[in-house]
Amino acid sequence: MQAAAPAWSLLPTGPQRIVCLTEETTEWLYMLGQEHRIVGISGYTVRPLRARQQKPRVSAFTSAKVDKILALQPDCVLGFSDMQADIASSLIRAGVQVTVFNQRSVAQIFDILFQVAAMVGQGPQGLALIQKMQQDMLAVKGLVANLPYRPRIYFEEWDVPHISAIQWVSELISIAGGDDIFPELAAQSLGKHRIIADSAEIVRRNPDIIIGSWCGKKFRPEKVAARAGWGQVAAVKSGQLFEIKSCDILQPGPAALTDGLAQLQRIIMDWSRAHG
Repeated sequence: MQAAAPAWSLLPTGPQRIVCLTEETTEWLYMLGQEHRIVGISGYTVRPLRARQQKPRVSAFTSAKVDKILALQPDCVLGFSDMQADIASSLIRAGVQVTVFNQRSVAQIFDILFQVAAMVGQGPQGLALIQKMQQDMLAVKGLVANLPYRPRIYFEEWDVPHISAIQWVSELISIAGGDDIFPELAAQSLGKHRIIADSAEIVRRNPDIIIGSWCGKKFRPEKVAARAGWGQVAAVKSGQLFEIKSCDILQPGPAALTDGLAQLQRIIMDWSRAHG
């Protein structure tokens, strides 16, 4: 009987039992046709919806059921940002391989999408999907290139305290034809560094459009419009207050680059037609 080949001599196949602590890697692995590798997901996952029925939910964003994750015997856990450092630390101490990405820009999102695709042996397929998303972005940029006026946009990631757009959102606003009114804050990776302490500064910058995405909490435009002193803000006077759900714009993965961008473009184009 021929002896079995040692494990180290076999061609690498990449991780077979992946736990995704945030939604964007789950969505991407499904898009790549690699959902069979996923054994656990974030409780906030809604993209794709079928993942919630197919996979056990083992984490929130800043907390996780470490014992349940370990029971799944993952050979790889994928996370996002410094906010998940404590979860990662616990898993690493338990001997689990953990990869935590920290993408903050559109370019960095594309980079991690390619890395994950390569990790599961889907480099060419991933690259083809990435190139399609990039082409669609360039098409959007071309459509808005000749807008007579780029609307000033205040994107609110949280209401109390006011937190403005993270970098990839600010960049998507620009691609869609608008201008983030707090571009200097967008470069700050941490939410606590994007806090706008004085609400009057938002009023002073007088956005044409206000977009809310309150990290999983429903945006309440009537509450925004009723804020003291906001009655004279252009967006409030013209009723230009909109919600983009956090799962569509604040997950740094395919959703933001496709559906999130499409919603931004639609809001901006509608505004432009009304004010052209």
